[in-house]
Amino acid sequence: MIRVVVADDQALVRVGCRTLLEAEADIEVVGEADTGSAALTVVRAESPEVVLMDIRMPGLDGLEATRLITADPGLAGVRVLILTTFEIDEYVFEALRAGASGFLLKDADPEDLVRAVRVVAGGEALLSPAVTRRMIAQFVAQPERRAASPASLGELTDREREVLGLIATGLSNDQLAETLVISPATVRTHINRLMAKLAARDRAQLVVIAYEAGLVAPGRHG
Repeated sequence: MIRVVVADDQALVRVGCRTLLEAEADIEVVGEADTGSAALTVVRAESPEVVLMDIRMPGLDGLEATRLITADPGLAGVRVLILTTFEIDEYVFEALRAGASGFLLKDADPEDLVRAVRVVAGGEALLSPAVTRRMIAQFVAQPERRAASPASLGELTDREREVLGLIATGLSNDQLAETLVISPATVRTHINRLMAKLAARDRAQLVVIAYEAGLVAPGRHG
């Protein structure tokens, strides 16, 4: 059973998410919250697999709540899925940097919400290629926002650096395999090694590292 907490300051959004998710046999909504602080309290009490987190909430916002959740060793199994109104939400990248495993537009189809919860609960990142391309464009236009590259980047092989750069463009495992002319199993091996070497909790964190290391350049994502 995938246990979910829904955090959003709009009651209609919370009710809608709960109704859609609880119609699924393998998903249970174990709590709701209308502020970041309330979300933290519920998440610490319930330890769900997935938190649907709005960013703009009164008091402690979803961004800081996400950072606190992902930094808590006791909540290592919790994955945060950001709910956002706009594809180019200015805070989406910061949310991924804070440890979110992906994001979903609030006007997404019901089946997309259900799929998103299952994908994130399974340890994968949810990064749509279209939104990823926009994030890249925004990020490379503001190079001053780049953080220092992890020293462990120097430990990567050339192929691992290539895979990391391609992951950041939003390619799926199958697309990576086709692009690199290798098997999907080999792609998974590369990704697992990247996560281990770079201490990334999931694929979304690999994308953030690739951006900040400058491995994704303008023109490579079109």
